[in-house]
Amino acid sequence: MGINRESDVAASLQIGPTDLGMVRIYLEGDGVDLPLDFDPDEAAEIAEELLAAAEAARAISKGGSARGSSGKPKRR
Repeated sequence: MGINRESDVAASLQIGPTDLGMVRIYLEGDGVDLPLDFDPDEAAEIAEELLAAAEAARAISKGGSARGSSGKPKRR
């Protein structure tokens, strides 16, 4: 399954700090129980990528181009 392909799969997403100082992204769905732990710097990079993707999606929904000449989403 690619990133641009629709799916009927439902899952729950939780994000928060662990007692060991990590940031956990926790996915739970039908047959899936996936905790993903990141150090705070990695989590901040993921947050930046999410914000850049949200900005690109907004541009697409408004009819603009969301990609630079490299084909990657534009960053702020």
